Amino acid sequence: QVQLVESGGGLVQPGGSLRLSCVASGRVNSIDDMDWYRQAPGKQRELAASITGGGSTKYADSVKGRFTISRDNAYNSVYLEMNSRKVDDTAVYYCRAQETFVLSGEGASRKRDYWGQGTQVTVSS
Repeated sequence: QVQLVESGGGLVQPGGSLRLSCVASGRVNSIDDMDWYRQAPGKQRELAASITGGGSTKYADSVKGRFTISRDNAYNSVYLEMNSRKVDDTAVYYCRAQETFVLSGEGASRKRDYWGQGTQVTVSS
């Protein structure tokens, strides 16, 4: 199993910089992709940013050019650098890790998702 712990959220003002952190523990060797999702008030959870084990990244259009996702594989951590924050960035931010595993006697791999508890980010003047 994999456990995820997020940190770095809080009440911040627009326009500045904030870094969210997520640290994984457990079967960390099975983790490949890691992501940051967010769920704003009254909205569904959306994928904000993702990074593969090889370092390939992608971003939602709403955060592209403002947020940066990075990864420290040695410490099984993923980060989200939030720049030029907007009020509508207010949301609970969730870390997700995708586990790859193989069934006994099979060569094909399977995947399973793990989620952190989330960290609240509130952007307000």
